[in-house]
Amino acid sequence: MDKQWYVVNTYSGHENKVKEKLEMRSESMDMKDYIFRVIVPEQKVIEEKDGVTKERIKKLFPGYILVEMVMSDEAWYVVRNTPGVTGFIGSSGKGAKPTPLQPYEVDNILNSMGMSRLDVNKELEVGTRVKIISGPFSGMLGTIDSVDAANQKIMLLVDLFGQETSVEVGMSEIEMAE
Repeated sequence: MDKQWYVVNTYSGHENKVKEKLEMRSESMDMKDYIFRVIVPEQKVIEEKDGVTKERIKKLFPGYILVEMVMSDEAWYVVRNTPGVTGFIGSSGKGAKPTPLQPYEVDNILNSMGMSRLDVNKELEVGTRVKIISGPFSGMLGTIDSVDAANQKIMLLVDLFGQETSVEVGMSEIEMAE
């Protein structure tokens, strides 16, 4: 099964506590191969109040966290029964598994936070094969030549007319090749 992103409902204001508890439970219950990343969607906001400029963190979706996981019965149980979790979004209840987010939805949320759906440190290594999913080279396979994590760009080597050519694409334009 593939790892995918799911939205988990939490008590509002407890998102960071739930994130910590879920990461601890994932570690202690040996679920690291099923539960990968837990993210509280937030971004920095600059506010001016009484002539004083302050920077603060604003939650994009209060009461919700994103979990990258493989939806197995065990992983589903661990997440659902984490203290502070009220359930998954996209599940009809009664034991039904939730619907994962679409890649473009995850890209929009993570890009607004300056992150990528792909784990830059683990998945995007030089020499890794990826598939381009949007843009003029959509559907083509390529090999990662270099990664610019700060600008969310990747240089790929693709086969164009029998010749290896270097192409720059955004991180949201690729997925892991199968």
